[in-house]
Amino acid sequence: MESLKDASQKLKSSVKNSISLSAGADLFLRFVTRTSHDVTNFEACKEHLMNSGKVLVEKAAAVREKIGDLGVQFIKDDATILIHSYSRVVMLLLQRAAACKKRFKVYVTESRPSCLGIRATKLLCKAGIPATVIYDTAVGYIIDKVDAVFVGAEGVVENGGLINAIGTYQLAVVAKAANKPFYAVIESYKFVRLFPLNQYDLPTHTPDLLTFPDLEHHTDLSEDEIIGNYEAINPSVDYTPPDYITLLCTDLGVLTPSGVSDELIKLYL
Repeated sequence: MESLKDASQKLKSSVKNSISLSAGADLFLRFVTRTSHDVTNFEACKEHLMNSGKVLVEKAAAVREKIGDLGVQFIKDDATILIHSYSRVVMLLLQRAAACKKRFKVYVTESRPSCLGIRATKLLCKAGIPATVIYDTAVGYIIDKVDAVFVGAEGVVENGGLINAIGTYQLAVVAKAANKPFYAVIESYKFVRLFPLNQYDLPTHTPDLLTFPDLEHHTDLSEDEIIGNYEAINPSVDYTPPDYITLLCTDLGVLTPSGVSDELIKLYL
């Protein structure tokens, strides 16, 4: 088990943003620990670990399907939906709603610096769902046209708050100010034992340098006017407090943020 813990720690440290990975790895270790008492030799232990890993992978795919079925009720016919960046479970939910013959259109934030919102927009359009990408800074401009906001998450912390792609928090603030429902669509294996007090409590990688890799292709400024290295904070994720979240749609059911701590206790008992 010590070797497994060391491998888990090495895996976590191999990526910049390890929150969802940490949650899954910790849950896997817990599952293996609870079910390995009857294993008597190395080969049996090895087979047990491999089988447990396969079960976890199969469960990950199955829970997204379950969330998709459960979350369709929150998408009304003729609705306008706003999503942030790219989330596999949010994409599946929207595709499931379209398969149920619901008519709706989607605004997608560009989600700088990753620009994963562009990828999400292309996939939605390919699936026949009307989608438009918008600048992250246009959320306040577009919010009055929106009926509901849906986001995924890198992790859900103990108080029911979210850790997700940078920009999620400001999206939640704007949604609450405009009295729009803000739904988090999230797999329960991303429930993580963290209790951040503010944005700066997150155990994430934050580079010291803000760069614009495509600036030269999207500006009319001359080369002399472009400043090369902007000293700034460029975080990849932010923390959204539970007060801004309407409901969490999970494979464990539809939860209020206050219900997350109870589910975490059940997962790790």
